Amino acid sequence: MKITQASLNNKVAVAVAIIMVAIFGFISLNRLPVQMAPNVERPIISIQTSWPGAAPPEVESEILELQENVFRGMPGVERMAATASYASANINIEFDIDVDMQRTLIEVINRLNQVPRYPVDANEPRLTIGGGGFANSIAWFAIRPAAGNDRPIATYQDFINENLLPKLEQINGVSTSSAFGGRGYEVRISYDPYVAASLGVDLTRLIALSGNFTNTSMGTKDVGKRKYTLRFESKYDYQSLLDYVIDWRDGRPIYLKDIAEIDVVMQDPSGLIIQNGGPSIAANIVPEAGVNLLDLMDDIKLKVDELRETVLGPAELTITQVYDESIYTNGSVNMVRNNLIMGMLLAIFILWVFLRKKTPALIVALAIPICLMAAFVMLNVLGRTLNIISLAGLAFATGMVLDAAIVVLENIVRHREMGKSAVEAAMIGSEQVWGALLASTATTVAIFLPVVFLKDEAGQLFTDLALTISISVTISMIVAVTVLPAATVRFIHRSDFDDKHQSMWKNITTFVDRLTNNRKKQVTWVISLLALPLLLAYMLKPAADYLPEGKRNFAFAGVQAPPGMSFDVAKTELAEVVAARLKPYLDGEKQPKLQNYFFGVFGSGAFMGFRMENNDDMDEMLRIVNTQILAGIPDARGFAGRRGVFPGSRGGRAINVDIQTENFEELLTVGQLAYDKAAALIPGSRLDTTPGLELGAPEIKIQPNDRAISEAGWTRNQLNTVLRSLGTGTFVGEYFDGNRRMNVMLRAEHWDTPEELSSTPLYTSNGDVVPLDELTFISRTAGPTQILRVDRSRTLSLQITPPGDMPLEIAIDKLKEELTPFVMERLPEGSSISYRGTAEALDGALSSLTGSFALAIVILYLLISAMFQSFKDSLLVVTTLPMATVGGIIGLRVLDWVLITFGQSNQPMDLLTMIGFVILLGLVVNNAILLVLRARDAEKMGMSTQDAVANAIRLRLRPIFMSTFTSIFGMLPLLLVPGSGTELYRGLAAVIVGGMLISTLFTLVLLPSLLKLTGNRKNETATV
Repeated sequence: MKITQASLNNKVAVAVAIIMVAIFGFISLNRLPVQMAPNVERPIISIQTSWPGAAPPEVESEILELQENVFRGMPGVERMAATASYASANINIEFDIDVDMQRTLIEVINRLNQVPRYPVDANEPRLTIGGGGFANSIAWFAIRPAAGNDRPIATYQDFINENLLPKLEQINGVSTSSAFGGRGYEVRISYDPYVAASLGVDLTRLIALSGNFTNTSMGTKDVGKRKYTLRFESKYDYQSLLDYVIDWRDGRPIYLKDIAEIDVVMQDPSGLIIQNGGPSIAANIVPEAGVNLLDLMDDIKLKVDELRETVLGPAELTITQVYDESIYTNGSVNMVRNNLIMGMLLAIFILWVFLRKKTPALIVALAIPICLMAAFVMLNVLGRTLNIISLAGLAFATGMVLDAAIVVLENIVRHREMGKSAVEAAMIGSEQVWGALLASTATTVAIFLPVVFLKDEAGQLFTDLALTISISVTISMIVAVTVLPAATVRFIHRSDFDDKHQSMWKNITTFVDRLTNNRKKQVTWVISLLALPLLLAYMLKPAADYLPEGKRNFAFAGVQAPPGMSFDVAKTELAEVVAARLKPYLDGEKQPKLQNYFFGVFGSGAFMGFRMENNDDMDEMLRIVNTQILAGIPDARGFAGRRGVFPGSRGGRAINVDIQTENFEELLTVGQLAYDKAAALIPGSRLDTTPGLELGAPEIKIQPNDRAISEAGWTRNQLNTVLRSLGTGTFVGEYFDGNRRMNVMLRAEHWDTPEELSSTPLYTSNGDVVPLDELTFISRTAGPTQILRVDRSRTLSLQITPPGDMPLEIAIDKLKEELTPFVMERLPEGSSISYRGTAEALDGALSSLTGSFALAIVILYLLISAMFQSFKDSLLVVTTLPMATVGGIIGLRVLDWVLITFGQSNQPMDLLTMIGFVILLGLVVNNAILLVLRARDAEKMGMSTQDAVANAIRLRLRPIFMSTFTSIFGMLPLLLVPGSGTELYRGLAAVIVGGMLISTLFTLVLLPSLLKLTGNRKNETATV
């Protein structure tokens, strides 16, 4: 071959090329961003709109329904889910994976601008691409008062917003930073309705205050030689507003100060956060896409240390990092790096065992760093990142890149053992196996191409792995036919080559020949080794799961609080109860010991996160939290689980069952039945619903008495404004004091019970003073805490999280078989039930991977056919795949049994594990290609089929065993060595080890049988 001849003629150029690859590989390695997981572009746009003080039904009718209308018929929309909660509206629009998100974002903004109106005190909508930012946070901090600082932490919200968050957002690579748990300030006009009534003040006149917080520009006027700017400074200082004249009585003014007080006060509490037992404010950091997580976290910590001294210290505040995503990432990177080195050493040892020569073994091992460095260069060029998936690809590529080098070097060594010169052995040895190398490399790359072109979430996750392996294997072929021949000529000089295992190869060849020496045995072996693996694969195939959750030292819990729970009750009966129960574990009085925890309550929902001093104690602490800490709290239920490694994936392991019907009360009734049925179908599962299963939010319903309102000289709209001031307050404007902008709220402060509200006196336009209950009908009732709308229809979503030992596929099948008909029987005509979240994602991923697997086999078959120039011979190679598949399944089952036996969690067949079967395709066919190609070449040289097969086995046993065992031993550290992140790769490694071992053993029986059955019978007869 010309490329081999060129490398032999210019060994210095080969050395220079190696050095350059090393230099650029090292530079690329330092430039590659390090992240937890690959960047997954989710075609989702979220729209958040806040409306202070608004109940869910009003949010639905005044905001959500109007926004949904403008998105009706928008191209590319797959699903639109909208949620109306207290004071906020949220819409998540999921688009087809092929849409152009930049154009789609512009379209969404344009359509939002077509919303005809918003409530006057509603805030502008905020848009987020890719879902919520909480799941993308890489760091959380708890801010608390320092020792001796008695000022409530809630009062520091504005201070943190103005002094801490902007400096964090200045860090290169930080997208946003937000703070939660404090209370902002507002200008509050607190009036006394009784005094207002006694003075004859019509409260509707107070709405005129809204025009008193801005100045008016009047333009310009030329006066003589000068141009004057005209400005009407009508803006009140909020204190001087007390002298605002509301009305006149008997020639005397009635001032605002006669009925009201004005002050800057904190807004009403909407929630609280405690950290390690004390109140705190939580701040998070969301990174930009594609940043180096480890470098960014170092910069964040440096900046936080600086702010601790310059900003927080003088304010008597402390800051503690309670969540750090780089810890697990660092651990995973170190684990893969160590296992990579260990796998390389084991592979070199296996090479030495077979060759019994140090120099050839080291020459083969040289392929590993060269290929890895080249992979770093290409990953950097393609704009990828180093993450747990691409690192897995590097680890698995360790054994794969040796295959080509082993085949070439073994053939060169074999020719040296035959007495040929170094140059002659290098040329002939490389040329003889060039076709097999090209075939195996092309098929391996072709197998991964379908994965690279998948656009769904699974495809985006595994593209890095596919690229890494494809690049490494391609470079390994080039190294095998250039670097290795040159290295053998330069460093291997001895002429006393001999194969220490020659007798073993002859004995194995004789044994295989004896097993397949007649047609009856050959047919028996072919039928049994094709049918039995397919039957075993069908019987033993584990149920599918979605993505591995990992073993991070961080757990998160969601708690459904009692509906309508007041802030004080949430603080005393929920947050403080949990804090008291956790205190012994935080102080070390009880084991296991907590390192840190936080607990937050907002609205009707609560959440908790915690870390352990020892990561091995996390499972025990989860059991304690779920059975003791969060149990026994009246009307509240919660469940804790580890934070997943892939936070961007949809829903973790939650299966969303959406039930839709027109009648809301009937929806809740059927939802309760579905809840009970699901609990019975999947014992031990975690169940949640959105919204709650009852109208549990207590309401004071005020309905208008139109006749009385008309007699009073008012309209419904005027009364509506007055009523808002009797609640959380009526928005009358914004006030800017030069440093901060605050809402101005008009609010009455003089009622505590519904009876006091009913008797509130109102001075009406006709001059009468009447109590509120004469103008309205007031009653106590209950309403929804949340309203969910999916595709513009009211929906109840039942979220079911199966126990960890139940695969998602089994849970989904059971729900579809039993829960779906159960629910549909109890719903009226026109209702529906559907599955989304992880259920939908798993179905899509299985469909994509199955299609990719089938396409990979077809491509593999066609490529081998082209290279062999025979459809029949390529079919022989493909017949080895069932044995590899059943071997992978057996390996997975054995691993699962071992883990359960030793008291650990089971090993699911998740999507990452399934990729192992795709990798197996590329590994297994290499051995088959070597045997088939060598046998057919021998036949072309005049050998009988029997002798050609025996010759192929004898000559190819050593490279087959070497490549097989280097691949297996390269995987063993990932399979056996514990550490951070090993739980992600164990299943994949078990599939490869089991598949390679089983397929290699039985391929040596199946392929000889097939080759003899399909060989040239005429040639064989003539030879005999």
